[in-house]
Amino acid sequence: MDTSVVYGAPAREFSQDTKRFWDAVRHGKIVIIVSDVLEQEVKRAPQYVRDLFVALPESQIERVVSTDESDDLAEQYIAENVVGKSSLEDCRHIAMATIVHADALVSWNFKHMIDRSEGYNSVNKKRGYSEVEIQNPKQFMEIHYDET
Repeated sequence: MDTSVVYGAPAREFSQDTKRFWDAVRHGKIVIIVSDVLEQEVKRAPQYVRDLFVALPESQIERVVSTDESDDLAEQYIAENVVGKSSLEDCRHIAMATIVHADALVSWNFKHMIDRSEGYNSVNKKRGYSEVEIQNPKQFMEIHYDET
């Protein structure tokens, strides 16, 4: 996931879908992949974001760190004009999700992530990586989580 999922928790337009996602994490139904990039972003975030993040059960977190491989892939997204240089952190999230074979990258960032998933996956294909699904929490829950 990226930081927008944490920031989106109190946002009125995202609150119901984000709450459902976080409830599934807290109840042991979803394991989230947390990167060092996300952790650095959370450290700079408002207190409510830090509080939500630190309250997550450690048993539901898989931690990953940036590598030269993920940094190179992130730079390739920019080199191939999927997004501009100002979106490097977004690219780093996507590159790490790609490399660790995450089920999906969960984000509320439509402009720089979700709406450009075809471009990211085109680069992934050229570089020999699998495609990565980039979904908002509502999509993720509908596709990957069955509450029955």
